[in-house]
Amino acid sequence: MSSPKPTVLILCTGNSCRSHLAEGILRAAAGDSLIVASAGSKPAGYVHPLAIRVMQEIGIDISAHRSKHMNDFLTGTVETVITVCGNADQACPIFPGQVNRHHWPFDDPAHATGTEEQQLTVFRRVRDEIRRAFECYADGRRDAQ
Repeated sequence: MSSPKPTVLILCTGNSCRSHLAEGILRAAAGDSLIVASAGSKPAGYVHPLAIRVMQEIGIDISAHRSKHMNDFLTGTVETVITVCGNADQACPIFPGQVNRHHWPFDDPAHATGTEEQQLTVFRRVRDEIRRAFECYADGRRDAQ
């Protein structure tokens, strides 16, 4: 009998941008090898429309994602927690079954100002930074199997 797939939980404060970008990218990169989820310490209650848009540009649909609180995951087994902002790293509890914890901070594109095109430039930059980090992480996990 095979063991259940490990769960990777990606945390940020609002769970509206960075954690959803990372969740979508890691889910696509890891395929069926991981259960990937995201949550926030103070969820915004929505997924930022520009996050959805820049993910569609790379062929990943996160339009069905929803903003969740990290406490929703305290009753399950989470193997790895990855925080993508400093506030979530400080607020992060220890989850049942947690073996690994990583902190990879990224700028919050939700704070981008200017025209929509200027904001999209920031969203794309952060998406691409997250993509590099999380695709490498997925590759490393595959190589370790």
